[in-house]
Amino acid sequence: MDRREFLSASAATFVLAPAVAQAQPKVARVGFLAFGSRQSSLETGRYQAFTEGLHELGYVEGKNLVVEARFADGKNEGLPALAAELVGLKVDVIVGVGTPALRALHHATRTVPVVAPIAADPVGDRFAASLSRPDGNVTGLSVMADELGPSSSSC
Repeated sequence: MDRREFLSASAATFVLAPAVAQAQPKVARVGFLAFGSRQSSLETGRYQAFTEGLHELGYVEGKNLVVEARFADGKNEGLPALAAELVGLKVDVIVGVGTPALRALHHATRTVPVVAPIAADPVGDRFAASLSRPDGNVTGLSVMADELGPSSSSC
């Protein structure tokens, strides 16, 4: 499994595990907010990997899945309105791609679950209280690897 497949499967699992557990079939409503452009998300394969991961779990747009995708085109000033729009659409969960998108979502809602397919420093950015106990509505994967760096006693 390559990195893209792993991230898409991980994000899809975080996103739809509660919906899969329900007995009645339901249309899952998923928000997707990216700091970058739609074109960059398509070129890097992030968006396709995300939707393919959902498809592998049995979710198909137009059948049992609605994805509300928003893209900030690399402009911070548009993120708060896009985040508020997704919250207003009453989606079940929102995937936030990029620290600026996560920051806007963190300010827009404390109740809608927010998934970070990858986050540089969720604790330092105050999206989570700690990696072991996030204590909030933001969850996901982190690239933090303090254990790989030099210890403070060796510096």
